[in-house]
Amino acid sequence: MELARRAIPPVHPAGRPYIAAGLVLAAVGLRHGWARRLGLAAAVAAAAFFRQPHRVAPAGDKLVLAPADGEICLVDEAAPPAELGWTDAKLPRISTFLSLFDAHVQRAPVAGRIAYAAYAPGRFHPADEPAASQTNERMSLVLATPEGAEVGVVQIAGLVARRIVCQVEAGDALATGQVYGLIRFGSRVDLYLPAGSAVEARLGQRAVGGETILARLP
Repeated sequence: MELARRAIPPVHPAGRPYIAAGLVLAAVGLRHGWARRLGLAAAVAAAAFFRQPHRVAPAGDKLVLAPADGEICLVDEAAPPAELGWTDAKLPRISTFLSLFDAHVQRAPVAGRIAYAAYAPGRFHPADEPAASQTNERMSLVLATPEGAEVGVVQIAGLVARRIVCQVEAGDALATGQVYGLIRFGSRVDLYLPAGSAVEARLGQRAVGGETILARLP
């Protein structure tokens, strides 16, 4: 049973309506082979997109883990989104671009309590463009660790994405690697680190959410 659970990852609840729609189409189209195949294909594609793979966070102090699966598309310094009212200073930033083939759930990069949470409506420009951090629809969180460090994590909608799902709010506590939301159909996640953090992420690197070490806190 455990082997089956690991081989077939669970699906995020936000994906269930899409899977159900595909199965309904397949059932309705039982007498029409093309409709049945289309429905089953849609259900399988939705299950793959909304998958929530089991991950094991590495042990260690002050680790900052990847908040999502995908490719590291930016490693630089930038000010966090203004709507957080957090800081105007430029901080180390690591951006992960999620393609349609990546698991689209987001995970807490560190353990901590959500000190700030802010949603900002915006545009739907390509998520891999640097300007997307300030212009696109986004949901921003600041996680305060038990040691007093603050880490920002921002869900950014992309060209195809039209819906950000965030299951948490200010005051909630998250464990390292815990799933807290997702972005539907192509997106990006920005990570803002305290000054003095040791960044280990490399441009073009493939990250595994909840497992890949991207940085170490000062």
